[in-house]
Parts: sequence; structure tokens; C-alpha cells
Amino acid sequence: MNNSINARDIKDNVSIVDLLARLGYKPFKKSGTEHIYLSMLRDSDTTPSFSVNDKLGCWYDHGEGKGGNVIDFGLRYWRGATFQEVLEKITHTMDFHVAEVVAGDKPKRKRLAVKQPHYQVLEIKELGNNAAITAYLQSRRIWPEAQGRLKEIYYYVEDEQKNRKNFFAAGWQNELGAWEVRNIHFKGCIGHKAISFIPRDPENLAVFEGFLNYLSWISENPLSNESVMILNSLSLIQSGISKAKDFKQITLWFDLDEKGREATNTFCQAISHARDCSLVYFGYNDYNEKIVAQPNGMTITR
Repeated sequence: MNNSINARDIKDNVSIVDLLARLGYKPFKKSGTEHIYLSMLRDSDTTPSFSVNDKLGCWYDHGEGKGGNVIDFGLRYWRGATFQEVLEKITHTMDFHVAEVVAGDKPKRKRLAVKQPHYQVLEIKELGNNAAITAYLQSRRIWPEAQGRLKEIYYYVEDEQKNRKNFFAAGWQNELGAWEVRNIHFKGCIGHKAISFIPRDPENLAVFEGFLNYLSWISENPLSNESVMILNSLSLIQSGISKAKDFKQITLWFDLDEKGREATNTFCQAISHARDCSLVYFGYNDYNEKIVAQPNGMTITR
């Protein structure tokens, strides 16, 4: 069976403005049906010159004299990625999944990009009210570090038939106010994907893939004063690079799997003074795996 994502479905279903929002870009101004941005395709853009007409589903970069549809943008944004990889990146960023739709008794199946079920936050509480969430964070050895940083998120998922299921999870908030949620069974995002940024030292920045690794780092660096950026998704790496360029010292704490290594290389190629610090948890997939593997009492906490 062909599992490729259909390019036409992406063109028909994905809003360029929504994609840019999930990548962390906001329009500088709006003029009629046009959204005007500082170009995320060129580092040198100081005057907003990237225009998106969302009604027509097209963009144009006046500085480059080039434009196109949402897939053309993806090919320019994720330079070096194959056509199929770009389709996958757009699908992942927009929280779409590929589903099979069977029309009557016809043997042919058409693959469509279908939006994920609807999520709605019902209640937000401080940690300590839900034994399952507490046990999960304790099992990840970040319970002390989670205090004041994570919340208990209670939400429901509604499918296309309006059937609801209630869930709860530990939540970490991103720049757009959406929640990255985790529990023992689930990892996802309620709302739009975006970076999380914690401003501190204006010259030093620590960059992480996800909040579990950030909290694991905090457990061993409780007095650190670096500014912190959590990508929350490697699909946001270009936005992260853009935000990181003003810092004089940058440490990277990405996973040691294939995608994490690729992200580290991408970051270091874009910013030559960025430093890979993954040697600290060499032998493990990520910082949290190292923390979990330590004997009781070895972790430094506040």
C-alpha cells in the first residue's frame, strides 16, 4: 500500500498563515487579505517583505522575487529536505494525520489529510491534586523541578461524531499559550505548536528539544542563570535558530538519536558558536533517560 502523503490534499487543507503561526512566526502587519512578515527565508530582512495571501493560498518574498504555494514554502524553509520529507514536516507541524477513506464498495481508496480530533481544556490545577500525574513526574525523576513550572491539565477530546473522552496530563505552556501535555500513555499538544522561551541572561542560552530534558538539566544545574529555549518540536528548529542568533553563548542539549543529531548539526551550521553538550548524557538517548537511570539520591535538586 502506498503510504505517501498527498500533496494536493496539503495544498487544499493547509493554511500558510496557520503553518507560519505553528512555526513561531507572527505577521508584522495585515493589509486587506495580505499578511506581511519579516522574511523567515532570509536572515538579512529588516523590513517586512514576505507577503501571504491566505485566501489565495500563496506567498511571495519580495526580497527574493520568489513565491508559491504552501509546499513551495516548505521546500524553501526546510532546505535540503526531499519533497516527501517536506510533506511530512508540514503534516507533523499542522497536527494532521493521513486517513483512508473508502467510498461505497469501490476498491480504490483515496488518502486525505484529515484534521485531528478537537481538544478542549476543561480545567488547570497546580501539581499535587492528581496521584497519577504525580507518580508519572516522580517516575521521570523531575518532581521537585516540576513545581511552579508544570500544571495539571484536564481536557477532553471530541471526534467527528461529537463523542467526548476526558483525559488529564502534566502540562507545559508554550509561547502561544498552548499546552504540551505528557502522561504515562500520551505525548501531544493541545493547541498550536510553538517554542517556549524563558528570558534570563541576555548573552547565554540553553536550548532543549522538550521540557522533560530541560527539567532534568535543572535538576543538575539548579543555580543556572542562562536564558532557556525549549523547541517543543524539532519542526520548529529554524524558528529557534532565528531566536538564538543574538546570544553570544549557546549550549545545545538535544537527543542522541538520528533526528536529534541532525538537529544539532543544523543548529551548529547555522550558528557556528553553538556548542553541543550532549556528551553529558552520552550512553543515553537524552538527559531525562540519564536522570532516570541514576541511583536514588544521586540527583541534585533545589
